Amino acid sequence: MHADLAARLLAWYDRNRRILPWRAAPGEAADPYRVWLSEVMLQQTTVQAVIPYFRAFVERWPTVGALAAAPVEDVMHAWAGLGYYARARNLHACARRVAEWRGGRFPDDEAGLRDLPGVGGYTAAAIAAIAFGQRAVVVDGNVERVMARLHAVTDPLPGAKPILTRLAADLTPEARCGDYAQAVMDLGATICTPKSPACGICPWMAACAGRRAGIAAQLPAKAARPERPLRRGIAFWAVRKDGAVLLRRRPPEGLLGGMIEVPSTEWRETAWTLDAAAAQAPLAAEWRLLPGVVRHTFTHFHLELMVATGRAAAQAGARGLWCPLDRLEDQALPTVMRKVARLALAKAY
Repeated sequence: MHADLAARLLAWYDRNRRILPWRAAPGEAADPYRVWLSEVMLQQTTVQAVIPYFRAFVERWPTVGALAAAPVEDVMHAWAGLGYYARARNLHACARRVAEWRGGRFPDDEAGLRDLPGVGGYTAAAIAAIAFGQRAVVVDGNVERVMARLHAVTDPLPGAKPILTRLAADLTPEARCGDYAQAVMDLGATICTPKSPACGICPWMAACAGRRAGIAAQLPAKAARPERPLRRGIAFWAVRKDGAVLLRRRPPEGLLGGMIEVPSTEWRETAWTLDAAAAQAPLAAEWRLLPGVVRHTFTHFHLELMVATGRAAAQAGARGLWCPLDRLEDQALPTVMRKVARLALAKAY
């Protein structure tokens, strides 16, 4: 039964596979660098969002050695907008490890891949299967959804993950492992979609217990998420006489680690007054709040930032980088800080 399901899915994949810039054409060998790069980018990011970033990266850094030789600041800047900036730091660290310690060759097994910076269990399995043809159980959100519906697993995620992984392992064939892994992902992305699955054209329609029970569209069940808390802060748009604005680099560890930011207070649950926030300002100035609020959502909390602007004295002592306005785009500003800059540029001038 399992072999028959895998064969049916592979036959469907041969006719309907998605054309993606990191995916090898039929009969071509997969490039481990491109597979690794795409899988890191695709972590919690959609395919359509990743495609332009992937193309820009491989055009600028066509090999793992080229990426390893790049300044980490350039990699962080190129990553801006993809989110989860720790992935960009790990991406560069991984490239350096592969280039400097392994002669530019990626490990071809899951255990070796998991030893690389930023490569977890899912990513290691995906690279092992897709780039090296190893039998590895690749389970992402698409695969979890397909398995839950195929087997009518009603236990909610994330608790059901071990069950769904075991079911995925039972179906994974010994041959064409990379094609099979990509086939299940494509099935989930194009037919067994989160809403309104196209069951009538699914190669696994007859075997799908969720369809027979009439509950496919409700699966996988998910445990209720706790409400995200709201944090607040004030960002300081400090302007020098020549028009340059003050930026600074965040600490290398933690949220937005190593990225360039508009200086701000700490982000806390209670609202800030301007007088209270002034103690955390990067320099002394007559600060005034601008109209409007910057809103941004991170994985675990919502953020609201007010923006205060002030003119720096000629000899203002402030640690950071004075950046001309026409060079702002050259800085590795994360999305939330780009929002701050947009509000300041619209309201402060």
